[in-house]
Amino acid sequence: MIHAYDENMRSKAQATLGTAFGFSAAEAEYLPQDFLGMFIESGLARRFGSGDPAIVMGLSGIELALRVMEETVGIHRPLRLRFRDRGSKEYWIGWSLAYYQWETGLTFKEIADAVPMDVMEDLYYAYHEMDVRSFVARMDELYRSAHPETNLRRLRLSVGLTQGELAELSGVPVRTIQQYEQRRKDVNKAQFVSIMALSQALCCQPEQLFERRAS
Repeated sequence: MIHAYDENMRSKAQATLGTAFGFSAAEAEYLPQDFLGMFIESGLARRFGSGDPAIVMGLSGIELALRVMEETVGIHRPLRLRFRDRGSKEYWIGWSLAYYQWETGLTFKEIADAVPMDVMEDLYYAYHEMDVRSFVARMDELYRSAHPETNLRRLRLSVGLTQGELAELSGVPVRTIQQYEQRRKDVNKAQFVSIMALSQALCCQPEQLFERRAS
C-alpha cells in the first residue's frame, strides 16, 4: 500500500485537520463543506495531502484554519483562538478525512468530488464510535460507486489510446489490459515491470493505476 506521506506524521495530521474543522465551525461558523472548499481553494490542502512538514507538522489546527481563512475569504471578525471539543462532529470529520487521504493517497479534491461532504457528515452517526478502518471501507465503497471505471481505463481513454495501442506502447499483452479493465485480474497485484510500463505509456504515476477497494 502506498500512503500519501510518512506514517509517523499521520496522527499529527489527523489532530491538526480535526481541530481545523472543529475550530472553523465553533468559532467562525463555517459548515464542513464550506471549510473543505476553502481548504482546497487555498492550496493548503495540496500541501497538507503531500505531507509538507511545514503544514502538517509546523502548524496547529487553529493556525491551519486561520491560514485557510486568510488566503480565501479573510477574517472579518475577532475569533477566540481556542478549541477543545474533540468529540464534535466537525472534529471527527476532519480527523477521519485526514486518515482517509493519508491511507489512499488521493487528493482532498478527488475525495470531495467523489463523496460530497453532506454524505461524509451522515457517516458520522454510524461510524464515529467505530474503528476508523470501518469508515475507510465505507468511503472506498462510495468512491468506487462514483468511479465505476478502473483507473487504467480512465487514464487510457484520457490520452486517447485503444487497448491495442496501449499494449503496443507498453509491451503488456492486450488480453491482460482487458482483464485489468474488466477487474477480472487485480491490477494492484500486477508485476512491477508491468505497472511501470503502463504508467510510462500513459504518462502517469504508477500509483495512479492502483484501485481503491473496501478493506
